[in-house]
Amino acid sequence: MNIGDHFPEFRLPDENGEPFDSSSLSGLRYIIYFYSKDGTPGCTREAEDFNGRYAKFMMMNIPIIGVSKDTPESHSRFRQKYGLKMKLLSDADAGLMRETGVWGKKKNYGKEYEGTIRSTFIVGKDGRIEAMWTNVRVDGHIDDVNDRIKALNNQ
Repeated sequence: MNIGDHFPEFRLPDENGEPFDSSSLSGLRYIIYFYSKDGTPGCTREAEDFNGRYAKFMMMNIPIIGVSKDTPESHSRFRQKYGLKMKLLSDADAGLMRETGVWGKKKNYGKEYEGTIRSTFIVGKDGRIEAMWTNVRVDGHIDDVNDRIKALNNQ
């Protein structure tokens, strides 16, 4: 995926097991981020960072959505444990991850495997990608996203 591409339409279960359809985001700018696993240190810090800006983004009518392969039940526990407010969607078969290019080869301690490549997209009101980050490092990432949102809002 590249800036300017249409973000794929999707329908995935949320943390309550209810279907969440991307058509409900029509006409909204939104942030969608992909992460590996609920409760891991990096993914928890990233979720807490997004959660810390949740109210600010929602005041601008910019929803935040997190996506991983975890089950709705896992997402529900993760949200409850850390007081997370954003929607968490379950992409159990990695279909949306594959379609967006965030599922791929990774290396950890010299072992190669397939998994989620930590990535964030800002999708515009027209459904096109306005900004994207792949291979995200958690530290400072929320500031980069916030700065890009500010710039987009001032265009």
